[in-house]
Amino acid sequence: MTSRVVYLTGADGIDDHTSERDGLERACLEVVAVLSERREPVVTPQVVHWMRARALAPSIVLALRQLEQKGLIRRDDANIVHLTDEGAAAGAQILRRRRLLERFLNDTLKVPWHEVYREAKHLEPVLSPVMEARIEALTEQATTCPYGNPIPGRSETHPNEQRLITAPVDAWFIISRIDEEAGEDSCALQFLWTRGLRPGTPLIRRPDAPDGLVVQRADRRIVLSRRIARFLWGRSKL
Repeated sequence: MTSRVVYLTGADGIDDHTSERDGLERACLEVVAVLSERREPVVTPQVVHWMRARALAPSIVLALRQLEQKGLIRRDDANIVHLTDEGAAAGAQILRRRRLLERFLNDTLKVPWHEVYREAKHLEPVLSPVMEARIEALTEQATTCPYGNPIPGRSETHPNEQRLITAPVDAWFIISRIDEEAGEDSCALQFLWTRGLRPGTPLIRRPDAPDGLVVQRADRRIVLSRRIARFLWGRSKL
């Protein structure tokens, strides 16, 4: 069954208050869509934590309630948040536009890798259909964004992916993607960039040190905080 895509934007003749409210709902839907890609239960505190720099918790909870009333998300008996078919289609549309923009900004405009997430977040809500079509044509070979996250409609996350923090010690680990949450912290992305920890990079996980998780890239030993290590997804190879 084909789902109708709902666009949550604040454009075209509505007042600033409505625009701000709709923008927050749109951002919350995007976060739920990203968290759903992890194939882990999504709960309200996760969304509040992710959105903490943008709005206060009561506003985020209200935005989630509005999404529920619009039929874009639902909650089960355990209060787990799920996307409805309509919500999944709308969330995928947002992710597709932003990840195509990230690819365009990085590959064509040469915006630094650690900056494209932030720039694309600003541009995606105001991207016109004409520009979207042009960017889509210019990135027609891309299946992922520069951080390895799948472009909806072109690829999906691999079912056998795992976080680096769950990988066996002394096993090879090939980075496949950087969790979207890292994009909320440009310093985290810059840290990963300067240490060569990008999609496609092979590592060996070594025994943990007192100050963090240890990996070896080529002949370089790198210590990661557990927060940074949680951003790395990939596949292990013994």
